[in-house]
Amino acid sequence: MLFDIFHRTEYRYSGHASEAYLELRMTPPETPSQSLLQHSLRIAPKNPTSAYTDYFGNKTDFYSMTLRHDRLSIVNRMRVKTRSAPRPDAALSTRVAEARQIINSSLTDIYDYLLATDVVPVGGIAKDWGSKWFRADAPLGEALESLNHTIHKRFAYSPGSTTNSTPLEKIWKQRKGVCQDFAHIMLCVLRTAGIPARYVCGYIESASPDTPSHLIGAVATHAWVEALLPGKTWVALDPTNDCWCNEQHIAVSYGRDFREAAPVIGTFKTAGHQQMKVKVLMKRLQEKPSPN
Repeated sequence: MLFDIFHRTEYRYSGHASEAYLELRMTPPETPSQSLLQHSLRIAPKNPTSAYTDYFGNKTDFYSMTLRHDRLSIVNRMRVKTRSAPRPDAALSTRVAEARQIINSSLTDIYDYLLATDVVPVGGIAKDWGSKWFRADAPLGEALESLNHTIHKRFAYSPGSTTNSTPLEKIWKQRKGVCQDFAHIMLCVLRTAGIPARYVCGYIESASPDTPSHLIGAVATHAWVEALLPGKTWVALDPTNDCWCNEQHIAVSYGRDFREAAPVIGTFKTAGHQQMKVKVLMKRLQEKPSPN
């Protein structure tokens, strides 16, 4: 599939801002399931950016503005081609106990994705869920799929019911949230069960002629989870939509939680307050047939 994506983030201040510093993780990586064909990132007020690759492999653009301004906008445009990637059936059929043993043999390479963070703790109620779904004799793929389905079924998608600062403990209790919260719940269970997992921020095509029911998550960026299998292969699942990620998902950035994978992280110096507006448009394009 071929997609054009438009993503605009705009900040407006009640008074002038004298300084702004931003880290932008808005460049989709090349993966077996996607290719970046075109990309442009424009920031106003205009100022040069510097690029680097962060700890989790995300291409990151750093922007600074030290002149007075009353608004700041970031416009990200891209064209991405997605394709079906073969599912690693052999690794998915591995029993959980064997998968843990293989994973532990390369612990130094994946240790970060087993750790708790301030946003995603481990243990607690997640231990009961992990014991139920990730039994030693369960095939790893079936366990992942069952957990994905259970989160989708037992947690209600409810925009506005949480914020970026809502603790995971509260989400466990109220059983509702948004895609970010669903991803954090899944990460909590996986890491507690000894399965390395990471947070993915990206885009999703919510509706198409090929989709019998609309997918959730296209109003802004979407979030899902990748779990690491034996053989060091990542597989992606979307608990918000109860599915394995497919050609309608485009990954942009990775981290242990939303803070490390957020498309925009920044600080502003102003005497007033700020308002942020985000708009995302994802359009599927007609692909030209390959010449014979």
